[in-house]
Amino acid sequence: MFEPEPTVPDVAPQVARYAVFGHPVAHSKSPFIHQRFATDNHKAITYHAIDAAPESFPAALARFAADGGRGANVTLPLKGLAAAQCATLGEAARRTGVVNTLTRAGDGWHGDNTDGAGLVADIAERWRLDLRGRRVLVLGAGGAVAGVMFDLLEAGVDHVTIVNRTPERADALADRIGEPARVSTAYWADMATLGAFDFVLNGTSAARHGQRLELPLSIVAPRALAYDMNYGEAAIDFLAWARAAGFEHVHDGLGMLVEQAAIAFRIWHGVRPDTEPVYRELAAGGG
Repeated sequence: MFEPEPTVPDVAPQVARYAVFGHPVAHSKSPFIHQRFATDNHKAITYHAIDAAPESFPAALARFAADGGRGANVTLPLKGLAAAQCATLGEAARRTGVVNTLTRAGDGWHGDNTDGAGLVADIAERWRLDLRGRRVLVLGAGGAVAGVMFDLLEAGVDHVTIVNRTPERADALADRIGEPARVSTAYWADMATLGAFDFVLNGTSAARHGQRLELPLSIVAPRALAYDMNYGEAAIDFLAWARAAGFEHVHDGLGMLVEQAAIAFRIWHGVRPDTEPVYRELAAGGG
């Protein structure tokens, strides 16, 4: 007697889960960026923003992993805490002590830092600006700054001076870098005595807390670059000051955000997406 073959039900392919953790994080453009990268490269993913205060971050990350999370980005103020949640670290994360990219590996997390490479890619490739030989003033000494310092040095900057309102944090970061001939610290109050800089990098979160940066005009060298690692509203005050102060090149961190995301996407999916269409859309107010 003939019996028909059993019908095999259609099984939808499993959609890989990704997220960005931060506090606050509702403003983040990362979900838009990664969904666009995934669409452009034919990857099936979900990517959401998860708000987690520092004290709740380990538990939130554990829940994400238990629910099948495959990878995550980490933004302020969690980058230093993320390193402690990792079983293994990539070279950039190990050197900087901060993590912005998490990848599930077996029963644990592997941590990377793509911020520095993203910053250098935005400046050197998108804006075609040579970093070699520049005298750099870095404002801030938190996880965002720590994550880019080694890449700046490897890009050939001449010397970096770090100033932070809490000088002990600047000193600790300089000690971690361990290149006293190329990296020094100074007091915030002494900024006007430091001379002019070819590159001023704002890595503070002052604007996110409603604080304004009071900066002396004496720090501006001819044809200098001003760059805010923030983007959107958080970068408005610094960029307005930089334009008024006479910087020749003034940029926010939107390009850095897109470039570091592309590197994270390559880590997770094995393909480096084209960043320019996404950057142009975001710069035009999309996303």
